[in-house]
Amino acid sequence: MFLLASCTSSKGEGEAHSAPSSPSAPSASPTATGASEKKLTEQVQAALATVHSGTMVEAGVERVSDGVHTEPALGEGKTYKLDLVCSGSGSARLTFVPASAGKETEVPCDRSVVQQRITTHERVHIDVDGTQGSTGMVAWQIDAL
Repeated sequence: MFLLASCTSSKGEGEAHSAPSSPSAPSASPTATGASEKKLTEQVQAALATVHSGTMVEAGVERVSDGVHTEPALGEGKTYKLDLVCSGSGSARLTFVPASAGKETEVPCDRSVVQQRITTHERVHIDVDGTQGSTGMVAWQIDAL
């Protein structure tokens, strides 16, 4: 009987390593970031749930760094309520095109709910962009009144 075995390894594999010393500052891992985003998402959704009124038209949650960019299908001449919540650090800026659809507003990332009335006479584009260095999650909901 003849047995042949072969192994290959990349540089450093198969060598004995000592346990790494603990770093002075924790590093962000994909799992930690995902867990943090999940927690922040739960916070912003819970805050929105406390102010929900009317019939929901559109809602969502995004990273502050990605922002919210939407053109909801709103009925002309009708009134809607936009609720926004940001959780994390920094703030975001809410803007409308056309500007007459709503008021430009700062949205602090402190879990407070920012509300806006939207009156449309034409298609409206809503943007929520994080200010420089802002992190966290932002949730929005548009309700028909």
